[in-house]
Amino acid sequence: MRKTASALVILLCSLSLLLNIASAQDTDIVFATNTPAVSQLDPFVTNTPSGPTNPPPTATLTLTPTATTTSTPTATPTATDTPSPTPIPLGPSVFPEGINALTGLPFPNADAEARRNLLVKISNFPPEVRPQSGVNQADVVWEYEVEGGVTRLAAIFRSNSPDHVGPVRSGRLMDLELVPMYQALFLYSGASEPVQQMFMRAPWGLQIISPSVGDNCEEAGFCRFPRDGVAFEHTLYVDLNVAWDRATRRGVNTGYRARGFAFNETLDPGGTPANDIYIDWYGHVSARWQYDPATGHYLRYTDDVPHMDALDNTQLWTDNLVVLEVEHEERPDLFEPESRSASQQINLWDQGRAYLFRDGQYYQGFWRRACDANLAETPTPVVGAVVDRCYSKEGTAIQIIYGNNQSIMMKPGRTWVEVVRFLGNAVIDTNYADMAATGTAVQLNATPSAGS
Repeated sequence: MRKTASALVILLCSLSLLLNIASAQDTDIVFATNTPAVSQLDPFVTNTPSGPTNPPPTATLTLTPTATTTSTPTATPTATDTPSPTPIPLGPSVFPEGINALTGLPFPNADAEARRNLLVKISNFPPEVRPQSGVNQADVVWEYEVEGGVTRLAAIFRSNSPDHVGPVRSGRLMDLELVPMYQALFLYSGASEPVQQMFMRAPWGLQIISPSVGDNCEEAGFCRFPRDGVAFEHTLYVDLNVAWDRATRRGVNTGYRARGFAFNETLDPGGTPANDIYIDWYGHVSARWQYDPATGHYLRYTDDVPHMDALDNTQLWTDNLVVLEVEHEERPDLFEPESRSASQQINLWDQGRAYLFRDGQYYQGFWRRACDANLAETPTPVVGAVVDRCYSKEGTAIQIIYGNNQSIMMKPGRTWVEVVRFLGNAVIDTNYADMAATGTAVQLNATPSAGS
């Protein structure tokens, strides 16, 4: 009996010791895992330079910034993610009467306020199409890649009504995103047959004003202006006054707004100096923007020479320069079989990384575009693939925001949007490239020698 009691005491002491050890270690137990911490995650992993790594939440895409959300990443915001309070801004969803939501400035007159946003497709390649006419009078200009690594312009007009804009060229898949975003009239000339059918089936088909649907010079303002050495397809120009009259007669010239941008004369804190921005599209077309402190504008150079506007004989300029990183996909099913290049589907929905340049400073953030899930997908998807095309709610244009959903404040004025595959396509410098010397070298190389 004495031996049994001793054994029982020893067993109880051992159990007590084990329980004490386990209790002491409870707070130090770590379960092995290969899942990175939230602060290590970057949903926009690309080959771009370092940029914002805490994107805005994607659970709810609305035009009204939200202060808190359960889906906000837990990564610590950087200094530029939370600008200090500034005077009452204009936008992104609320604008006073009489203010143009494209520019944050008052409409110049009652006609501009009453008419509809108007989007014109303008050629930017080959070089013989330059200088184009009327670009400097657009409120917003989008530049994006079309087939073959060259770019085309989508110029949105509201404040001004130039009578000679062009050369007008064909529509592309990207226009299926831009037209509803801005609730715009759509002016273009030609498209591949599959893309043209997509335009005609779109909910905004009546907003099309184009020779492709029978609009001509007298009734809609599309007229030819032949020039020596310029191919026929680059000779079409449009008088916007006549085009807007055409829309009025058709009953579609209503002055809707396109909300999304937010404006403030006061700069957000945390900007980084940037005086020279260079973008190259694979050696086919390049764009350089240099900040001019005297005017507060960014001036445009294309292929290393000043890019002029033939209508006013001034260099192309903008108050705001926006660079968007957007996924590109080839759509060979949407181009003619004889074409050497596929159409580009630029996936301008959901969100991605962005830069905003204004007043010689730049800010890193994100672009975001709200979609209407109740609208149909594109009617011509890639065979064997699912294409989740976004159809915007009418008038919900793109937003430029910080990781905490707050708008990055743009300078009231004109905006130029560059769409690239990677943010690394934009080379940013505080120093100015010597464009006078570069332009001279370009001209000398283009001039035949005496013996040639």
